Amino acid sequence: MIRIELDEASLGATRIAVSPLWDTFCSIHLARPHRTVSWPYEEWVGRAREVLREDERTHALRLLIEGPDGFPDFMVPKPVGASSIGTELDIVRATPADAVRAGIAEHYAELGEHPWVRPYLDDPEAACAALADAYAAYWEGALEQHWPTMRRLVEDEVLIRARTFATEGVDALFAGLETRARWTPPVLELTKHIDAEYRAGERRLLLVPLVFAEGCRLYSTDDPEVLTVSFQARGAAALRERPAEPASDGADRLGLLLGRGRASVLRQLGAPLTTAGISDRLGLAPSTVSEHLSVLADSDVVTRHRVGRSVYYQLTDTGRALLALLSGEDVLRAVS
Repeated sequence: MIRIELDEASLGATRIAVSPLWDTFCSIHLARPHRTVSWPYEEWVGRAREVLREDERTHALRLLIEGPDGFPDFMVPKPVGASSIGTELDIVRATPADAVRAGIAEHYAELGEHPWVRPYLDDPEAACAALADAYAAYWEGALEQHWPTMRRLVEDEVLIRARTFATEGVDALFAGLETRARWTPPVLELTKHIDAEYRAGERRLLLVPLVFAEGCRLYSTDDPEVLTVSFQARGAAALRERPAEPASDGADRLGLLLGRGRASVLRQLGAPLTTAGISDRLGLAPSTVSEHLSVLADSDVVTRHRVGRSVYYQLTDTGRALLALLSGEDVLRAVS
């Protein structure tokens, strides 16, 4: 168990950041041969495993896949809020030699002269370049085509969590953050196989939403000023290659009333989403989603608000009541 005590200053300094590299790392762990993969990752994982098995350029990832559970931060650096994996891989390549050797000594001492470890000691610069190239090869084969959708999912999560934090406070921010996390003010507890405790004021918190958090929950402590914790972003079902089949029985009262397409759009709005975000999740054309949203907005079932250049839709009290009454969904509490 990891216990992180957060005082007012630490909470005020809490940040949320996107990291394609962290998502890449977790997806690699999800794609390991022994893993039983759940929906909606089942179709994606076949291609990912093929890349790891057949693309020799990914060989430098073997240490991260098959080595000990712990690893030095230089292999999966602290997120900097970049939406380009190239930016994060440049950070891997630029790791100072002293930091590489220190990280290897701390995390892989028991592996000694293992051929996976030796390159980092003999030529840290070349080893980091090979690791970055391996990530890039895996990304190209397994994730690049999915990144536009993944990016929308995690960026939506950042905006939703930030808005929740600003309007409802830290309790709402941490509510439902992670199945393996529990917020009991002023302590955030994380269920992990290691024991650690951090007192208030020691470090600020950085939260990282991931589409592939099912692969592993990342928790980084090497930075003396920042604790970085990943959590599962909503909407991972958008990864499925085919839209889910709509319900065909008479039990879908909401679908009978509104039509199945419009009902499916309404059900997505437990948290605010853009037209593109709903389109990703349902596999519908953006124009179709936009048409449904327009009707729902005209009926005062959903409302719009702008965040930067994006327009987010969310349920009104009428929409929440409609879902609760006809679908039995517990959405009566407003989501800001």
